[in-house]
Amino acid sequence: MKLLNLHGLFQLLLDWSEVWAIVIPLFIVLIVRRKQPFFLKPVIVYLWAALIINVLADLIADFKSFLPHWAQSNNPLYNIHSIARFVCFSYFFISIKKSQITFLKKLIPFLLAVFTIINFSFFENFFNPIHLSGNLLTIESYLLLIYCMQYYLSQLRDEVERISSGKEFWIVTGLSIYVVINFFLFLFYEPMIKGSPALAAQMWNVHNIAYIIFCILIAKAFYATDSN
Repeated sequence: MKLLNLHGLFQLLLDWSEVWAIVIPLFIVLIVRRKQPFFLKPVIVYLWAALIINVLADLIADFKSFLPHWAQSNNPLYNIHSIARFVCFSYFFISIKKSQITFLKKLIPFLLAVFTIINFSFFENFFNPIHLSGNLLTIESYLLLIYCMQYYLSQLRDEVERISSGKEFWIVTGLSIYVVINFFLFLFYEPMIKGSPALAAQMWNVHNIAYIIFCILIAKAFYATDSN
């Protein structure tokens, strides 16, 4: 019985990790290191937006039986979260000066905008109550990974001696871990939902663990001394 209770508690922590994990970097930026460089402002905006969206999403998931039928799905919130995350981190990559391929950085948001319009016009329903948009999450992860790889390549090209000394390094590393771990999860999540909902629910724990790591590394970035 105790093992079952511990398992249930652990699962509850994972289910709500998209909320409490965000509090970690927000605590750092609000209490410990309030002054942050300008290029981290989009990341801070993302954290506040993600906190609001994730609180609503988790409340809907846990208390949907008390809500009207039309409000029982939190899938549209995950789609909104995906777009908000991409917009904020695109602006972050455009803002940092240690990544010089300006044309590519400005082209990528246009590519996602075109994809989003086409995808939700012809292939998926943005307000699908059954499953979130695997297409949107997959292409978002892919494009964010391009941003991350372009950052690392620019650091190697510029022969930066201590790449880990900058705040932006920890942001990019956290984002890289998140998108690399979740790319294939997002890619196959819709088939998993249709074929084995129980497996899909278990695999979402992988997403939550990656999100915790992501938030911890954002907190590390806020706490680190700015090398610029």
